[in-house]
Amino acid sequence: MFRIKNFEDNNDVKIVEELGAFKVVEYQKDLSVDHLTAQAAYYASEMNVRRRQLVCDVSLSDITIQSGAMQWMVGDVSATTGIKGVGDLIGKAFRGKVTNESAIKPEYTGTGKLVLEPTYKHILLIDVDDWNGSIVIEDGLFLACDSELNHKAVMKSNLSSIAMGGEGLFNLGLSGGGIVALESYVPREELIEIELENDELKIDGNMAIAWSGSLEFSVTRSGKTLVGSAASGEGLVNVYRGTGKVLMAPVLR
Repeated sequence: MFRIKNFEDNNDVKIVEELGAFKVVEYQKDLSVDHLTAQAAYYASEMNVRRRQLVCDVSLSDITIQSGAMQWMVGDVSATTGIKGVGDLIGKAFRGKVTNESAIKPEYTGTGKLVLEPTYKHILLIDVDDWNGSIVIEDGLFLACDSELNHKAVMKSNLSSIAMGGEGLFNLGLSGGGIVALESYVPREELIEIELENDELKIDGNMAIAWSGSLEFSVTRSGKTLVGSAASGEGLVNVYRGTGKVLMAPVLR
């Protein structure tokens, strides 16, 4: 039995989003300052640059997190590697290598609470069911998810992203039923959601942070020919084809 005081009930802490076993808390002001840093902290808070933390209720779901993201946990919580045999280890090592994610993501089980390291980025909670049970995310955004979700390396549809675009060949894909938490430089209020139905979306740059696993993703010239690309003033664009959704930031970071 445990009790947590002066955390979620602190007047400086606000719960900004809650979904499934996950809760995002946000510190309204950074009070851990001195006379040298107080001014910077004040203006940071006014511009929505605030510390945020992901709180996970392990009693509601087993939780998988990015390696090194845990700050503290309380109650009957146990950490495992989540590896189920040699084949699973090889698969996870390969997936981590090609997606620039940690190869081994620890899984937490039990009945207590797990709190992740604070971040100044925005934490987004996404229900994979709302994406027809499959979502692909941009490299480096994964923070945590329900352990029931399946992880896989999703290969782009062609090699042009490596040969011409400087992109990696794989992204992290999640499928099944559950919630995933992402770390984003852009707040949810500024993210643009585009729904496609047998159509295509072309984006100049890595502005898409997540897209439906049902979409075909490739990198192509903006025009049909080299001359056409030169005339348009653009070079290569990311193309998403099919039926599904794309979550896009308004600016490159």
